[in-house]
Amino acid sequence: MKAYSKSKLNRIKRGQIRASYDVEKINSILDAGFIGFVSYIYQGKAISLPMAYGRKDNKIYLHGSQANRMLLTLLEAKELSMTVMHLDALVLARSGLHHSVNYRSATIFGSIKNLEDSKEKESALYCFMEHMMKGRWNNIRAMHQLELDRTLVVEMTIETASAKIRDVGVADEPEDYDVDVWAGIIPLKQIAEYPIPDKGLPQKMEIPDHILDYYQQHQM
Repeated sequence: MKAYSKSKLNRIKRGQIRASYDVEKINSILDAGFIGFVSYIYQGKAISLPMAYGRKDNKIYLHGSQANRMLLTLLEAKELSMTVMHLDALVLARSGLHHSVNYRSATIFGSIKNLEDSKEKESALYCFMEHMMKGRWNNIRAMHQLELDRTLVVEMTIETASAKIRDVGVADEPEDYDVDVWAGIIPLKQIAEYPIPDKGLPQKMEIPDHILDYYQQHQM
């Protein structure tokens, strides 16, 4: 089992029993999501923004316009941190103190670089699109060179990371288990609803298989 080594940067101090440094487990959390929260410092102010991403091996790909303030700031700093989190359940206890949530979260740290070669950029954007929906890239028109030139694509190499996971039920005080209060969990999940075609030709077209496959996999 491959794991990230612990350091002051990635070590989880509070709730260590829920910590994981396992590479496969962290990658599974990253692959189950599409939006990560990226943090950076701009003119002395701390800012955190949600960003869509793609992953391949130990690489994360982000993109934006060539004037994207966040990406330019991160490239200047030469490092990046991003957190991905999935909310899996509300945990309803018998007391307010022990209410909680079940979740999976991963925080990754690493160095970043600007991809300037057109082939590298297109490969990164393919990874991004396939992370969003498998099969989508090969069912859309090819990018124009001007579009590629206008897009800033950065590659992050994951150097260290950690995950924190809660996947258990209520943890009340022993004396509270006989209190006349309902307790338990409410599972939560994000689902896909049936695809809605855009106006024009899509209204007359059959929905492509890759879209229906995505719907079937995420409808429940």
